[in-house]
Amino acid sequence: MERIPEVRGFAARQSTESPKQAGKALRRKLPRAAHARLGTADGRPDAVTAVEESNRGRIEELTPIRVGRMAATPFAFLRGAAGLMAYDLAHSTPVTGIAAQICGDAHAANFGLYGDARGGLVIDLNDFDETVRGPWEWDLKRLATSLVLAGREAGADEDRCAAAAQDAAGAYRRTMRLLAKMPAADAWNAIADEELVSHTDARDLLGTLERVSEKARRNTSARFAAKATEDDGAGGRRFVDAPPVLRRVPDEEAAGVAAALGSYLETLPEDRLPLLGRYAIHDVAFRVVGTGSVGARSYVVLLLDHRGKPLVLQVKEARPSALRPYLAEAGFEPAEAAHEGRRVVLGQKRMQVVSDILLGWTSVAGRPYQVRQFRNRKGSVDPAALAADQIDDYGRMTGALLARAHSHSADPRGIAGYCGKSEELDEAVRDFALAYADRTERDHAALVTAVRDGRTAAELGV
Repeated sequence: MERIPEVRGFAARQSTESPKQAGKALRRKLPRAAHARLGTADGRPDAVTAVEESNRGRIEELTPIRVGRMAATPFAFLRGAAGLMAYDLAHSTPVTGIAAQICGDAHAANFGLYGDARGGLVIDLNDFDETVRGPWEWDLKRLATSLVLAGREAGADEDRCAAAAQDAAGAYRRTMRLLAKMPAADAWNAIADEELVSHTDARDLLGTLERVSEKARRNTSARFAAKATEDDGAGGRRFVDAPPVLRRVPDEEAAGVAAALGSYLETLPEDRLPLLGRYAIHDVAFRVVGTGSVGARSYVVLLLDHRGKPLVLQVKEARPSALRPYLAEAGFEPAEAAHEGRRVVLGQKRMQVVSDILLGWTSVAGRPYQVRQFRNRKGSVDPAALAADQIDDYGRMTGALLARAHSHSADPRGIAGYCGKSEELDEAVRDFALAYADRTERDHAALVTAVRDGRTAAELGV
C-alpha cells in the first residue's frame, strides 16, 4: 500500500498519458489546416435579427445607442456581435475539444492596461462579460478577425492585415510552447509585462504603449470624480447629470444599489474589508458603458474616505454569456451559472495574472451584478488607430497575452502539442480571419441599411 494516497485536485504522480502526445494525436483527427474553414449554416440569423435578439432584456431606450455604436464600423459591429460569431464558430467551424476558460470576447480592443495593488500597471485581457469554459480556438479566431478589421479601418493594406492575424496566431502558438516547457509555477506568472515587448518582437509599439501608460496613470477615480461630481452642500459630493452617458437616479433606486454593496462585501477576501470600511457611500448614478454592454444596467457608486478622497465602484449588470447557447453544439456542456456576476468574476480571476483587488459580485432587485473599481488606471490601445506598420506588432503582443491567459486553466502541454512547431495553424487562422472579416463587413452593411431604411432605430455618434 502506498504511504501517500492520491489527493483529489492534485495531479497523479504517474500519468499514463502525456498531454503533449494527446495534443499531437489530435492533429490526425482534426488537421490544423482545417481551421481555415468557414462554412455556412442553415438557419443562421441575419445580422439585423441577431442584433435585435441581443438587445432583449436591455434597457429599451438605450438600445438605439448600442445599435448606433455597432453601425459605426465593421470592427465596432464585431465588438457588439459576440453571440453571432459564437453561432458561426459552433455551426460552421471545426472544434478541437480542448477546453479552457475563455474570454468569449477576445477582440483586439479588449486588451489593455490597469492598475495593480501597488500602483503599478499591468497589461492583459480586461473584459470578461462573456467568459465561459469553452474551445480555446474561439478566442484566437475572434482576436485574429478583429485585427483584420481594425487594420482595414486603420488603412493598412490587406497583406498587413493578413500578417497581423497570422502573427497573432503564431505568437499564441510559440508562447504556449514556451509555457509548456517551463516548471508549472514559473509558467503561471511567465512573460512579465516588462518582457512582453521583447518576447513578441513588438518594439515598434513602444512609443504607443508609453503614451497609453501615461494616460492610464491619470485615469483614476479621483480624476473622474473631479469631473463628474459637485459639492452636495452637506460636506460630501454628488454626481452631476451628463445625459445620456451619466444620469442621477431616483432615491429608491440609489438606495437599492447602495444596500446591495452589503452582500458584495461577503464576496471579497476578508483582508479587503478594513479598506472599504474606511469609505462612506455618498452617491449613486447610472452610467452607459462600452459597445456590446450598452443597454445593460450599470451604476457608479461614489465613496469618500475621512479626507474626502474618492473611490468609485462600478456595479454592472452581469447578463448570461452570449456564448452559452452555442457551447453544446461545439461539444461542451454549458455549466449553469449560479450567479452571472460570480461567473464573470471567477472567469476573470482564472485568466488574469493580477486582478482588481475589489472584484466581487452582488444582486440588485433580483438581477446579478459584478462590482469592480471604476477607472482603476485603465488604459487601452485603439487597434483601429494604430499606424499600419504597428498592427502586426500588436497582434503578436495580444496573441502572447491570450496564450498566457488560457494556460491558467488548460494544460499548455496539450494545446502546444496540437499547435506544433510549424506555421500550419497560423496560416489557417489567418485565412479564417480574412474570410470572417469579409462576412462581418457584409453583416455591418446590412445593419447600416436597416438603420438607413428605418427598420432599426439608432442613435449615431453617442
